[in-house]
Amino acid sequence: MQNKPYLIGISGGSASGKTSFLNALKEKFSENELCIISQDNYYKLAYEHSKDENGHINFDLPECVDLDAFAADLEKIHRGETIYRHEYRFQHEEQKGPLLTFEPAPIIVCEGLFIFYYARIFEQFDLKIFVNAAEEIALERRIKRDVAERNISEAFALYQWKNHVLPSYQKYLLPFMAQADMIINNNTHFNNSLQVISDHLAQKLPQ
Repeated sequence: MQNKPYLIGISGGSASGKTSFLNALKEKFSENELCIISQDNYYKLAYEHSKDENGHINFDLPECVDLDAFAADLEKIHRGETIYRHEYRFQHEEQKGPLLTFEPAPIIVCEGLFIFYYARIFEQFDLKIFVNAAEEIALERRIKRDVAERNISEAFALYQWKNHVLPSYQKYLLPFMAQADMIINNNTHFNNSLQVISDHLAQKLPQ
């Protein structure tokens, strides 16, 4: 690619609405215009994780993610190289998923919990967006998602929220919200923010 892609980082707490926002953003552009890369596919396999005092894996820690590999792949795609990564499958953490292909595009969107925390990733972004939601709203969304999509009981979802999710958010995410270029408050909807960002990105496409 002759021109460097425009790199965007989208972070925010669990169940703040990052995935919904990304899906809506994706609908605005073609595959040739925008590529989305998720930190989720860089989680380490189950045997590489440490466990908490009750024997449960805490996935809400930076060391659970191969952030160096993530940073290296972002550098590659920024140079115009295609990258390949096995899909990470929640509830099947011991197995590699199918191989995914990420092609260079004028706009590269990177999303994840720890992408602002890790300087090697953070420093690559041209635009940094933080998706935020009130704690009680995020908790309600998280429980609904985990029960419906990940076959997790409501009791264990609450355990993870109290012991893993909130402490991680306060330590590894919240301190970096002030460094974002834009904060999307997603308690009810993100329609206005979506339009503003879509218009901005459209200007970054080759004419």
